[in-house]
Amino acid sequence: MLNVAHEVNFDGLIAPFHNYGGLSSGNKASLLNSHKKSSPKKAVLQGLEKMIFLSRKGMIQGLIPPVLRPIEKTLHSLGYKGKDKYLKVYRDSPSIFYSLFSASSMWTANAATVSPSADSADGKIHFTPANLSNKFHRHLECLETSKFLKRIFGDERYFVHHDILLNGENFGDEGAANHTRLCSQYGEKGLQLFSYGKSSFDHQVKKPQVFPARQTLEASKAIGRLHQLDSQMAIFAQTSTYAIDKGVFHNDVISVGNKDIFFYHEKTFENKLYIEKLKHKFLDLTGSPLKFIEVKEEQVPLDDAVKSYLFNSQLISLPNGDNALILPSNCDEVPSVREYLMSSLDKNLIQESHFFDLRQSMENGGGPACLRLRVVLTEEERKATFPGVFMNENLYEKLKTWANKHYRDELLPEEMLDPTFLTGIYEALDELSTLLDLPHLYDFQ
Repeated sequence: MLNVAHEVNFDGLIAPFHNYGGLSSGNKASLLNSHKKSSPKKAVLQGLEKMIFLSRKGMIQGLIPPVLRPIEKTLHSLGYKGKDKYLKVYRDSPSIFYSLFSASSMWTANAATVSPSADSADGKIHFTPANLSNKFHRHLECLETSKFLKRIFGDERYFVHHDILLNGENFGDEGAANHTRLCSQYGEKGLQLFSYGKSSFDHQVKKPQVFPARQTLEASKAIGRLHQLDSQMAIFAQTSTYAIDKGVFHNDVISVGNKDIFFYHEKTFENKLYIEKLKHKFLDLTGSPLKFIEVKEEQVPLDDAVKSYLFNSQLISLPNGDNALILPSNCDEVPSVREYLMSSLDKNLIQESHFFDLRQSMENGGGPACLRLRVVLTEEERKATFPGVFMNENLYEKLKTWANKHYRDELLPEEMLDPTFLTGIYEALDELSTLLDLPHLYDFQ
């Protein structure tokens, strides 16, 4: 008997210290907007607007709180102590300072890899928090992210939480941004596509030359084993090294899949045989064909796809059965992308397109799909999930009031040296934990 299940998007709630630190090599938007003035208030309100829209469309929508920044223990471990420790680290290394204040946990597509109960041998949902070992500022998120996921998905009858993979480049893991699940129905067994950029131990696997490959084949295979996946239903496909060197730092910048639709750029994979493998494996699993929407280079050049984040849109299935794209408004500003969406997108497969102003997130290097972690939940599993993080009208209004009270209209990175700014962060997050009914979520020591 089929378990009725839903794909739930858990968006990262954008933090009051949202800033443009320019910390992410390989991410063109992050580098281009380095140290610009940000607007934390606009950022969080833009994110909330997307969440409540999906909730109003009948989707189950959740959120994950921001991690605490800065981390006093990290400062101490680097030898910085005393009242002027932040000034000292800023003078010694602005990059370390900005890393300590990074708001990158907002992009929960990198929080973890999640496999649903329908796919795991033990019939439970498995979570592996990403180690994000390629970037110092992101690696700092791991332990807090793991703690938050355990608080939200805490019932051991349904949820299994694994430790992060071994630290270091060999098992570099970037989470769900390099993972797509394809299925006929969410409650049925699915095909899991793991994308990677390089192999740590097989030196015959090609590597990008300009930007680093963050996800390793070894990490992806380890997650498949930990999550007790049927090896025949997991595909490991290398992201095109050409695409990575063009700024495709995660595979969700060049492809997006949902249920039985895979929407992708022709330059997505290093070898087009991966597409054939997806086609045959999906047909064997479900008895029905996987529906491919391939965008050619002559339709949307790869540079335009990266600039617009066309493929970093959310592809969702609405309660009425229609499929919809949740797109950044930037897509409407790139001529080739606008023309494609108007004239070439298969409207029989994707019936709706909705544009959102997510400029604050986009300028820091993340689009709609970066902001969400997808978790497939049956009704029993949803009831076992902590209820305070599910979006509704009441929570939306409370969070807007909270954000308007605590968030700055404008913020330059160096303004984070202001001691009152630090105090404001602690006050805002402490109030948030009360608002969400998650006491002691943050360790302010």
